Amino acid sequence: GQLPTWLQGILLRNGPGMHTIGDSKYNHWFDGLALLHSFTFKNGEVYYRSKYLRSDTYNCNIEANRIVVSEFGTMAYPDPCKNIFAKAFSYLSHTIPEFTDNCLINIMKAGGDFYATGETNFIRKINPQTLETLEKVDYNKYVAVNVATSHPHYDSAGNVLNMGTSIVDKGKTKYLLFKIPSSVPEQEKKKSCFKHLEVVCSIPSRSLLHPSYYHSFGITENYIIFIEQPFRLDIVKMATAYIRGVNWASCLAYNKDDKTWFHFIDRKTKKEVSTKFYTDALVFFHHINAYEEDGHIIFDIVAYADNSLYDMFYLKNLGKDFEENTKLTSIPTCKRFVVPLQYDKDAVVDSNLVTLPSTATAVKDKDGNIYCQPEILCEGIELPRINYDYNGKKYKYVFATEVQWSPVPTKIAKFNTQTKEMLHWGQDDCWPSEPIFVPSPDAKEEDDGVVLTCVVKTDPKDPPFLLVLDAKTFTELGRATVNVEMHIDLHGMFIPQQDVNTETE
Repeated sequence: GQLPTWLQGILLRNGPGMHTIGDSKYNHWFDGLALLHSFTFKNGEVYYRSKYLRSDTYNCNIEANRIVVSEFGTMAYPDPCKNIFAKAFSYLSHTIPEFTDNCLINIMKAGGDFYATGETNFIRKINPQTLETLEKVDYNKYVAVNVATSHPHYDSAGNVLNMGTSIVDKGKTKYLLFKIPSSVPEQEKKKSCFKHLEVVCSIPSRSLLHPSYYHSFGITENYIIFIEQPFRLDIVKMATAYIRGVNWASCLAYNKDDKTWFHFIDRKTKKEVSTKFYTDALVFFHHINAYEEDGHIIFDIVAYADNSLYDMFYLKNLGKDFEENTKLTSIPTCKRFVVPLQYDKDAVVDSNLVTLPSTATAVKDKDGNIYCQPEILCEGIELPRINYDYNGKKYKYVFATEVQWSPVPTKIAKFNTQTKEMLHWGQDDCWPSEPIFVPSPDAKEEDDGVVLTCVVKTDPKDPPFLLVLDAKTFTELGRATVNVEMHIDLHGMFIPQQDVNTETE
């Protein structure tokens, strides 16, 4: 096919790539050593490159020729031949675990630099052109967080907004929202932007020892949206996991009888909205988008009725009959919540406070809290992406992978949130990755541009390819076939040519 001449830059992707080291194997697909790969678009041609992230975790494991650093689904133990004192000491030192820097989930831009990210307090700087691994950054040096999300947001000035959990710090467990500036003052050019990191606000956890797990958060023009779901980490279990010989994933528990609480932080005052909003128990990983309209906050998420998704990816479940054997007990559902921030304080109990045309409701309960029920937009999509120029604004389109009862995507979809129409792209034996939208330089409309996705074939003998679709019509513009084995990845970003730092060329 033909690629649009304006498509110049690098599609950078990240995901787990190596699951066996020597005679040892990871238990879980999300534990594999990070493998970066990139497609560089230059004058109508595409160049492919891939490289393992040379994290400390990678280096230690390769050197020992076995897994020696614990990941979320795999607990690793030091050499049993060490003497008893060394062994006792290593048990003690695991109480607050030394987390891995195997950053295998996403790519983040901070300052003019790019980082591979996971969900621990470590991120790794990388060179987007050579995929070389550069310095390791520990968030904990700049902000008291033990874990952080790998789905940050970027504001119009290019600052990074992210969230992390501070576990039992000074006797409190809290969620911290922090900002990494896009640039540093001229006189401090040698310093990193992390030195100027600031905490925007903190939200106390509803439970000291059971903070909520979260993978992303939402943002509108004036608010940050944080959802405290009843899918929680048990800190005591986590601190004793090493001694008990279990993995950290077993310390996550979902309480289906509990509530899910919504927190809204005013970006100007940095204070939380005092009204308490909640919905029924749910598990979710990905926010899609959010915006404000007539005193309401509207936000869309992909939610599940239980936490079966994580368990599907234990490698023992990913055998050759994977698609027949693993069925999600809960299909991903795209839910739209409509939350009235400005409502009549004298409204009667049990009255619906939503005044916008929507089937979503927000009902005042007898305690003065507001119980929200969503509008169901569609089912069966995951790994949602939008035209990021519309992030925090009223929008129409979601680009996503399509999953039915099995968690591995077979198609990609474009969903119109307003008309509920859906376009698909799919071919037999093709497993596409998260689709990334790239706007055309003179875009007038939200879907002017292309959608990029990496497609892996079921048969290893069939070569994988990068697919380029016209974002409006979802017709294929071209594909670049790669004659190497390609892994199924998680997330990534497109870096336009002008953002690729010329110093690294």
